[in-house]
Amino acid sequence: MLRKSLLELMPYQSARQEFVNEGSKMILLDANENPFETMVNRYPDPLQTEVKKAISAVKNVEIDQLYLSNGSDEFISQIIMGCCEPGEDQIMIVPPTFGMYKVAATLHGVGVREVPLTSTFQLDVEAILQAADQKTKLLFIPTPNNPTGNSFDPIDLKTLVENFKGFVVIDEAYVEFAEAPSVLSWLHEHSNLIVCQTFSKAQGMAGARLGMAFADKKLISFLNRIKAPYNINSLTLDVALQKLKEQNIVQVQVAVILKERLRLEGVLQNLSWVETCFPSDANFLLIRVDDSSHRYKQLISKGIVVRNSSKNVGCENTLRISLGTPEENNTLIEVLSTLEN
Repeated sequence: MLRKSLLELMPYQSARQEFVNEGSKMILLDANENPFETMVNRYPDPLQTEVKKAISAVKNVEIDQLYLSNGSDEFISQIIMGCCEPGEDQIMIVPPTFGMYKVAATLHGVGVREVPLTSTFQLDVEAILQAADQKTKLLFIPTPNNPTGNSFDPIDLKTLVENFKGFVVIDEAYVEFAEAPSVLSWLHEHSNLIVCQTFSKAQGMAGARLGMAFADKKLISFLNRIKAPYNINSLTLDVALQKLKEQNIVQVQVAVILKERLRLEGVLQNLSWVETCFPSDANFLLIRVDDSSHRYKQLISKGIVVRNSSKNVGCENTLRISLGTPEENNTLIEVLSTLEN
């Protein structure tokens, strides 16, 4: 399931990985750094041990089941590069879906096989399994889904994990907003399961760029061999450590967003030019309107930026609206009520 040439790769290893620091003060003369203290004059821990220990305690996973990336985008790129031979192998996606899966595959010269969701934005399990072959190395499934906002049936997810012959990547970027629990507990049963989560959404660290991938220990070991040695910077690691101590604040913020989602949903359902407000388990709502380009421009003219998601399969004439602060949502609701034909 992995590229043979990369299995034989001799990874770059920093000199600092060759000794174990047991807490004693060390004179660091190995990495050609500037010795004068600037808070960031030293290279970060290449294996991010302290942060991984904190995450493993929160997520109830073992540290060697965890891979950290410079945003989930880096992990998506790494797993495609690690599994798929350019010009030979392919990934599978289920549009409408997160666009970076296709972008990353294309950048690596890897094919993309698409099996669209059903008309109700659910997984077509039978079609997915029938479309896969021995060259289909990865199946990417975001749940809750972006851009539709809905979660997928756990039974369907389980069926795919148990029957798909390659790796199944379940991307849980919005899991904190969903009623359904994470599938992290499935890891010990399925060595082909990879679960992605992120610090960018509920954790409020989009600017710091920190993604998490949870998988079988052997796969994590492989990913650590092919990654850049210092892929996560010191500032991000420091902020992540602090954020992990503030999960009570995160829970309060999530509760506010969920309350605001319900409020905005009620408003949208009563607007004459909104045809459908789709159910959401994320921090955004997808709506189908009479003319998405026209409504998008109207909102822009009022100083409000939403996403025109109409280019996605099955999402014609739709807008995706993220939840803001209560004050921002008040302004949005006021503007929405003034829009006319």
